Amino acid sequence: MEVVAMSSICCIIGTRPEAIKMAPVIMKLKERDMPYYVLATGQHTDLLTQALKVFNIVPNCNLSIMKEKQSLDYITSSVLTKVGEVLDDIRPEVVLVHGDTTTTFASALAAFYRKVKIGHVEAGLRSGNMYLPFPEEANRVMTDKLSTFWFAPTKLARENLINDGCDPSRIWVTGNTVVDALMAVKKAARPPKFSLDKLPTGAPMLLATVHRRESWGEPLEAICKALTKILDDLPELYVVVPMHKNPLVREIWQKYLGCHSRVILCDAMEYDDFVWTMDRSSLILTDSGGIQEEATTLKKPVIILRDVTERPEAVSSGTAVLAGREPSKIIELSLKILRDDKFKASILAKAGFPFGEGRAAEIIVDVLSNYIKTGKY
Repeated sequence: MEVVAMSSICCIIGTRPEAIKMAPVIMKLKERDMPYYVLATGQHTDLLTQALKVFNIVPNCNLSIMKEKQSLDYITSSVLTKVGEVLDDIRPEVVLVHGDTTTTFASALAAFYRKVKIGHVEAGLRSGNMYLPFPEEANRVMTDKLSTFWFAPTKLARENLINDGCDPSRIWVTGNTVVDALMAVKKAARPPKFSLDKLPTGAPMLLATVHRRESWGEPLEAICKALTKILDDLPELYVVVPMHKNPLVREIWQKYLGCHSRVILCDAMEYDDFVWTMDRSSLILTDSGGIQEEATTLKKPVIILRDVTERPEAVSSGTAVLAGREPSKIIELSLKILRDDKFKASILAKAGFPFGEGRAAEIIVDVLSNYIKTGKY
């Protein structure tokens, strides 16, 4: 294991979204020639390394904890123990974690046990319900309680942190690092490497992604039924579905949509391919948090397949509409957006840049650089 200087910054990532959103920070640390260490827990395996590859990032260490049917108990305990061992070896001055995964919380706890200062990238998001999304809402709340530096993506996130009693002098509104990543990748946009042979040139395309635990089972079946009805009503429409690796999720997609001539089921895409596909889409249906931010930046209408969102800016000043998982609501909104140009235009017209304009990593590294040099926040 490579050991680095005590003044190092340890960037810890475990999942594909964390890798994408932490990548701009890692690249900026490298650009500034600041000592840093990239620790991957491997909560995701292929998806994690796939995302990092797009940004030419190779972790210093990958704990590779992922196993089949891993439980939250297993992920938490494995990350806590193994990250702790690495921190004992490399002794960083600051640990950076991102967002709301189990890797995020367990890594922050390992750092806290060693009295290492914690920077939370994408701090302050709140849905207001500890079980929605599960377990992410609890992860982000507990991580914020342990953190020293809070890098809030929006003013509302900053307000949430202040309401929770966080020191305002240690909160920085940065924008979201996913905008940095998206803009960097979009510049090199090209047709994706996965097959889109079935998609006619110029045909309207709907992109659907579902991955959250509360969407598995009956909720996903309801979403599939809604998509089937939408396809029936719009014979020119094609649907692209990057499927979650969980076999139970894939079985449902295959059962309901696997034989449909205008549905393209595929594995999770590399991030550059996914950015191209989002940008090509006429409409996006998703339960993802990050896609709400990306769709707003790309000015693409998105229907949120959840009952609440911790990113209300995506609805109030972005391109998102909250629909839940009731098929009739999904069908109604989708058909209206795809058929009614005025309604679609009204959604897009309100879209601003609530998640920043691509300077988040620069602001974060400025703060950390100042702290490393002066010891001051």
